[in-house]
Amino acid sequence: MDIFGIFSLFGGLALFLYGMNIMGEGLERLGGGKFETILEKLTSNPIKGVILGAAVTAVIQSSSATTVMVVGFVNSGIMRLHQAIGIIMGANIGTTVTAWILSLSGIEGESLIVQFCKPANFTPILALIGIVFTMVAKSDKKKNIGNILLGFSVLMFGMETMSAAVEPLKDVPAFTNILTMFQNPILGVIAGAVLTGIIQSSSASVGILQALSATGSITFGAAIPIILGQNIGTCVTALISCIGANKNAKRAAMVHLYFNIIGTILFLTVFYVVNAFVHFEFINDSVNAFNIAVVHTIFNVIATAVLLPFNRLLEKLAHLTIRDGEAPEVSTGLLDERFLVTPSFAIEQCVNAATQMANIARESFTLAQECVAKYSEANDKVIIENEDTADKFEDDLGAYLVKLSAKSLSANDSHKVSILLHAISDFEKVTDYTTDLVFTAREKRDKDIHFKEKTRQEITIMVNAVREIIDLTIDAFATENVELANKVEPLEDVIDSLRNELKKRHVRRMQEGRCSVSEGIVFTDYITALEKISDHCANVAAAIIELDDENYDVHNAMSVRKTNSEYKDNYAAFSKKYALPFSVSSESV
Repeated sequence: MDIFGIFSLFGGLALFLYGMNIMGEGLERLGGGKFETILEKLTSNPIKGVILGAAVTAVIQSSSATTVMVVGFVNSGIMRLHQAIGIIMGANIGTTVTAWILSLSGIEGESLIVQFCKPANFTPILALIGIVFTMVAKSDKKKNIGNILLGFSVLMFGMETMSAAVEPLKDVPAFTNILTMFQNPILGVIAGAVLTGIIQSSSASVGILQALSATGSITFGAAIPIILGQNIGTCVTALISCIGANKNAKRAAMVHLYFNIIGTILFLTVFYVVNAFVHFEFINDSVNAFNIAVVHTIFNVIATAVLLPFNRLLEKLAHLTIRDGEAPEVSTGLLDERFLVTPSFAIEQCVNAATQMANIARESFTLAQECVAKYSEANDKVIIENEDTADKFEDDLGAYLVKLSAKSLSANDSHKVSILLHAISDFEKVTDYTTDLVFTAREKRDKDIHFKEKTRQEITIMVNAVREIIDLTIDAFATENVELANKVEPLEDVIDSLRNELKKRHVRRMQEGRCSVSEGIVFTDYITALEKISDHCANVAAAIIELDDENYDVHNAMSVRKTNSEYKDNYAAFSKKYALPFSVSSESV
């Protein structure tokens, strides 16, 4: 093998790894975080977890990505450790799909159908379709499909290049002697684990082994320990990802490691003990890509079948390794940085966190109304604490979203991040104005101000309107419901009208001497804070509508929207619902 053969080998390896990376990213983007959401929600029993782990890993083509995601779930408290074990086992089965795809290169036959099934013959067609989708298509979905096809084509081309580069090595005695060393199971396991640990992908390391099998110098005796070692090596990614995580997340990573180590020990022990008596004839036969895929699958399926009933023992072993400390652990919440490897899912977690923030604002609004009606020191304290919590949410979410912005995002995801940055600012402002309401309640208490019955009735109408706009906004945001969002702007305009009318009535009271200056200030501060809350709700709703329609311009479209029938109908309905029932001349404070 000359210097150019070495260049071809490493060039093929580079293409192989790059293609796998591009294909994986395309699959993740196409999934839009749905695969991770499925893992999060549907893990009620270990068997279901195995199936889901295998299915998701088969689709995204990365057991490392699945296990890192699971570590993130456990770290953030979304998933319990025992739920994670089945998914981790299933991920090992799912990752074997890549080896089966790569084994297609070994298909032999003269018929047109068989020839067309060979990657060398159909990948050029996929590459052509992929480049057309990538360059011409406007939708993110088609671009992602194009990237998947291109990634797969590059991956297979890299595989073919590696196989062609190493084929001359079959006549090199030194290379054969090196491979003979791996007939020793321990050396083979170490070699497989080190290789996989370096490139952090068992699928890629198995692919490299399949390429090397083209030399005909790798036997079953050498391949089996290497394949088992590759399963151990893939644990490196999860172990690295758990650095800085809580104890349960570290235990999830340790379960992954223990599962593969115990499975390897059991498999090799049984295999070589039986071989000592039976003397398997195939052990010295050369393997091909198909044989490697078979061994890879058999090991992972058997290991899962044997160890799944003992999942609780694996959990206890992880607890013995990572013991509980004296100090209670604090959950890092939904914004785990491990989720950044799958941006679409990370964005969904940001939406969930922002919804929590919005619900805090809603709670503060309810408590503030109780405080204004009858001052409560306990409510006052909770509202101030909620405002501090909302500030922390805004800081943490903002920092996390900035990190997300630095990732390779689809146009839709990038737009969603921008919308989220604006929305969390508006939700934080809502808690600011609920704090203003508390200050109003304090002033009302300190100055012993009491509104008369009719004044309380008109304030109640505005409060109810603001309560509804908050509910509409949060529900629309949490579910990305554009229909609900479209109701917010007309209601906000009704609230503006209420504020204007109530201010006029306040001026009339002042002119007629029926309202003191201090009473008027409290009243004005109250309705101003209420109206400001509705303004920020309208901002969030406009962002939801903008996300649904990328051509929507909140400034230019507002005047146009107010002329359409949907807006007019909603405005009329809200105006009737929140109409003031009496005239200004009949008021008294």
